[in-house]
Amino acid sequence: MSISVSGLSKKYGTQLAVNHISFTIGKNEIVGFLGPNGAGKSTTMKMITGYLQSDVGNIEICGMQVLFGQTSTQQKIGYLPEANPLYTDLYVREYLHFIAGIHQIRYATQQVESIIQKVGLTPEAHKKIGQLSKGYKQRVGLAAAMIHDPEVLILDEPTTGLDPNQILEIREVIRQLGQHKTILFSSHIMQEVEALCDRVIIINNGTIVADDKLINLKQKGKDKHQIQVQFKENISAATLQEIQSCSSVKSLPDNLFIIDTEQPDNLKKALLTLSIQKGLNIISMNSESNDLENIFKQLTS
Repeated sequence: MSISVSGLSKKYGTQLAVNHISFTIGKNEIVGFLGPNGAGKSTTMKMITGYLQSDVGNIEICGMQVLFGQTSTQQKIGYLPEANPLYTDLYVREYLHFIAGIHQIRYATQQVESIIQKVGLTPEAHKKIGQLSKGYKQRVGLAAAMIHDPEVLILDEPTTGLDPNQILEIREVIRQLGQHKTILFSSHIMQEVEALCDRVIIINNGTIVADDKLINLKQKGKDKHQIQVQFKENISAATLQEIQSCSSVKSLPDNLFIIDTEQPDNLKKALLTLSIQKGLNIISMNSESNDLENIFKQLTS
């Protein structure tokens, strides 16, 4: 396995940020690491890279145990952190040559030019990093993570700040890299995860709530549907709960309800019938499909 995490935990004071999680990732896998803000994603990634010490648990990269600050495993990892720290007074090429020197790359000039082209930095490579847009700064960070040709890439929000065209370009770079490398990346863009990953790991409140192939997650929830309905008049959740095709009702402000059902068409008809019988006005009624976004909401809400 390229990445092996076993019984990993981390506390910040009294807050349990990561709670005894375990997972493995094989060679040439691209795995999406998802979770709400504060769920423990970045903390887990920092521990995997060896930049943050775990309290409990074991991590292995390519069969080697990760120890805090140990360079032997860090040499096998390319890491793009969420904050993306850069030396803004350096020129792009100057910075990448500096990173290449840290990694003691033999043919640094060729590697720098190759990585500039690969991540689409060529038009801006003559500038200082501080002069770049946020999107191009993100590309510099990605180039620095990849320059030593690591076996494992840990990418924390790699497309932050990119415009739609740039997102497509970086997405293609990640897809190509995934043919030869193991990639664990976090993102809040569900379409991006669906486009790149066969497998996702979802973490919530420091605990893994799902780890499966995306197709399996969708298959498990194929019979689960949600209907959002809003009435003009006041109505109780208990009244809606009495509808035969309704399995559960969540009440929100402004007479808005989220109803779980396995029979969405029957439920819609029953809601219309109820509104006629009780003289109610339906302001809106929508059904949600079983895509990754809704699976994510169900597992983390």
